[in-house]
Amino acid sequence: MADRIADIWGTRTPHAKDTPWPVRVDLHLDAGLAESDVDRWVQSACVLCSNGCGCDIAVKNGRMVGVRGRAGDVVNHGRLGPKGLYGSWQWAGRDRLTRPLVREGGRLMETDWDTAMDRVVRRSRELLAETGPLSHGFYTSGQLFLEEYYTLGVIGKAGLGTPHMDGNTRLCTATAAAAMKESFGSDGQPGSYTDIDSCDALFLFGHNMAETQTVLWARVLDRLAGPDRPVVVAVDPRRTKVAEAASESGGVHLAPLPGTNQALMNGLVREVIANGWVDRDYVEAHTLGFDELAATVEPYTPEHVAGICRVDPADLRRAARIFGTGERVLSTVLQGFYQSHQATAAACQVNNLHLLRGLIGRRGCGILQMNGQPTAQNTRECGADGDLPGFRNWDNPEHVRELARLWNVDPLTIPHWAPPTHAMQIWRYAEQGSIRFLWISATNPAVSLPQLPRVREILAKKDLFVVVQDGFRTETAEYADVVLPAALWGEKQGTFTNVNRTVHLSDKAVEPPGEARADLDIFLDYARRMDFRDRDGAPLIKWSDPEGAFEAWRECSRGRLCDYTGLSYAKLRGGSGIPWPCNEEHPDGCDRLYTDGVFPTHPEVCEDYGHDLLTGGTTSAEQYKARRPDGRAFLKTAHYAPPPEQPDDEYPLLCTTGRTVYHFHTRTKTGRSRQLRRAAPEPWVELSAADAAALGVAEGDLVRVESPRGRVEAPARVGRGRDGVVFLPFHYGYWDTEGDQHARAANELTPTEWDPVSKQPLFKISAVRVTRLAGATGPAPAPTTTASAPQDSVGVVPTRGDDDVREDVAPTDPPAPPPVPDRTPNVLPHAAPKG
Repeated sequence: MADRIADIWGTRTPHAKDTPWPVRVDLHLDAGLAESDVDRWVQSACVLCSNGCGCDIAVKNGRMVGVRGRAGDVVNHGRLGPKGLYGSWQWAGRDRLTRPLVREGGRLMETDWDTAMDRVVRRSRELLAETGPLSHGFYTSGQLFLEEYYTLGVIGKAGLGTPHMDGNTRLCTATAAAAMKESFGSDGQPGSYTDIDSCDALFLFGHNMAETQTVLWARVLDRLAGPDRPVVVAVDPRRTKVAEAASESGGVHLAPLPGTNQALMNGLVREVIANGWVDRDYVEAHTLGFDELAATVEPYTPEHVAGICRVDPADLRRAARIFGTGERVLSTVLQGFYQSHQATAAACQVNNLHLLRGLIGRRGCGILQMNGQPTAQNTRECGADGDLPGFRNWDNPEHVRELARLWNVDPLTIPHWAPPTHAMQIWRYAEQGSIRFLWISATNPAVSLPQLPRVREILAKKDLFVVVQDGFRTETAEYADVVLPAALWGEKQGTFTNVNRTVHLSDKAVEPPGEARADLDIFLDYARRMDFRDRDGAPLIKWSDPEGAFEAWRECSRGRLCDYTGLSYAKLRGGSGIPWPCNEEHPDGCDRLYTDGVFPTHPEVCEDYGHDLLTGGTTSAEQYKARRPDGRAFLKTAHYAPPPEQPDDEYPLLCTTGRTVYHFHTRTKTGRSRQLRRAAPEPWVELSAADAAALGVAEGDLVRVESPRGRVEAPARVGRGRDGVVFLPFHYGYWDTEGDQHARAANELTPTEWDPVSKQPLFKISAVRVTRLAGATGPAPAPTTTASAPQDSVGVVPTRGDDDVREDVAPTDPPAPPPVPDRTPNVLPHAAPKG
């Protein structure tokens, strides 16, 4: 048995390049139970990160009692991470919402479903009659199921006609979608997890994979432990396990100052061009914009970049050489880029590196613009984030007419007169009073949004009617007018899609507690009570269960890049997840996209016409068509600009926020797991050794971190990050504390600023000052197993758990990877040779 708190990534199963990743089945059950005690196993996939690991839920006496990885799943080959093992079901029955709540006399009181829904519908109808659909806003999640997102999208776009819809995916991976739209014409990952098994070099840009996608990192570790191991390059201001692997593999750790990623990327691109490492034939045949790109990056010499980013110019040259000369290079990108300054521009430069070398669509070569949540891809695909469903273009009248025909509504009902309203604007409209009905589902913005003092003021507005739909009584629920108790994972049925487009079915294992309902059933009930109708007077929503919603979505996806028409519940049940596009021509899905170098940039198929990466200004349809992309990718670029907030005499340090391996989001699930809570029980403030010494701070001292917006007080971890940078984990809020001090959540400090293209908030760059408040009563509660390990471990107890996970190595042969098509489905070919 293994301790998977101490040994996060589990037993190594080394393998050579171009050989299958071996199987290792991880199993964890409630104490005292054996596999023979389990009544039945129910198919699912983990929802505690974006990796999407296939698993089976153990059920006994009507309760979830354990979880086991699925050996035959192409995503994880049987493995599970600590959150999946210890946080998947341990929250069940603890502090759950079991009945609806309504606000009476300033207090939330239990009631029945009819009373709660009548109140929601009455207010909805009042505002529609008074001011119209622009009074309504919906703020959802990256953790619902596809069927729920699609139903919500149809309600909002065709039932109400509001453009004010978005998800908390805006906070974590909106830039992933934006960067792919800008470069390739559409959302949709080009690469695959299987590329890890075949790459010669692995670049991780702002991606602490070791903590955010632990099973994917285990896959990397198994390559690093075998022959022909890849070289790793890490771009991160902290000394993470990824950074350690970079040094140990002969790679490079680049630690730029937060907010300077674009300067660093311009320098890397310049080096690739200046050294002649460009595949000119590929660039000429398959891209547009090389001359402008080359001219833009020319000033960014290694020495110039070093002065901005404070990195060694020799390290920059070394990283560029690894990329420029590698035969197979895989890149991943996540929050260190997405939540920082010039997010979309920097992420596009990662795409540019691959396009310049033609390293895309081939084995071991590709890009994973990562997601942070398990179903974020579905939020984007289904239109619950404001975009039109099926990666359709809101500015393309024919795309709007397609949806109108599908839903049998007037095209003018579907909002398309302006770009969809992004989350930060939704909250601003609520602040200003034009949005007066805000429905929040499966997310906790009172902890996760930036500048929390402002968010609390908005939620408390008397003229804002707030509906909160959740499984727990969160910090956000405390501000609601109506709280609707929702079923959670294992208590409902549906499908969801992970980072590399793999679709899984999650069957219902147990009944939800009390009167809690599936999110789909709640949305369907609202639609029925509102009596939404199509043009012929029939009900707008024509399905009544998850499978019916999936069938409707399949038809909506027909002919689009995210084609699901070859999938069904029956096909997804019993085996592995299957990656889209999946249709009659490609019934087993597609592992990689763009093998032939043809991209969905044709004006008839593209999802977006693009933006100026520096200002966010939109490209018109006429301007876009004039460039005649016709299947070519865009080499888009921008100059570096200083971030909007920088250190000064009053606030001399930069604060960056992020995740720890043992928690997910605002800990509503993981904070109720004994093992995970014990591993990371409280927040901490991470300082470099030099900064701590200058401040007179020792390990465990109580410190205050202040920005112009708020403060956080927590013990100090004297860590291994770069000087001038403070790190705070963002998971910790107030649901498990007494009192109302509002000095615990990292987002007390963060600014209301966002990227001009993706509209993703800038969580990574807050100017702060740190003050010592009191001496230590012990070491900081930060884990020792991760990037938060202490600089000096003397006196710090190692993070440990129990030997309670069984790891069965190589019980079966690994599953075969999905096929790779010669031509990506539903992408129009080049119309004519360039020029």
